[in-house]
Amino acid sequence: MTHSDDHYRQQAQVLKALANESRLKIVDRLSRGPCSVGELTELVGSDRTTVSKHLAVLRALGIVRDRRNGNSVVYTLLTPCVTNFFACASQVLEERA
Repeated sequence: MTHSDDHYRQQAQVLKALANESRLKIVDRLSRGPCSVGELTELVGSDRTTVSKHLAVLRALGIVRDRRNGNSVVYTLLTPCVTNFFACASQVLEERA
């Protein structure tokens, strides 16, 4: 099956979103269940504004979704298959070693 240039462009956007250490931490944490912005801020070690920007990138691509829970916002991983990237990246690193 041949893909269009637009398809490759969209795939590149997903990979760019995942090509960030903080966003990888967020995705990895969300692979284990929903999490609040406060918890993700603590995990990443950045301020809330920075973490919110990372979450906005992931949300725009449909990787995560948010829902209000009282006074907090809870995030959920919508596409768990992105965690397959972790195994693939680890395999690349192991084969290079």
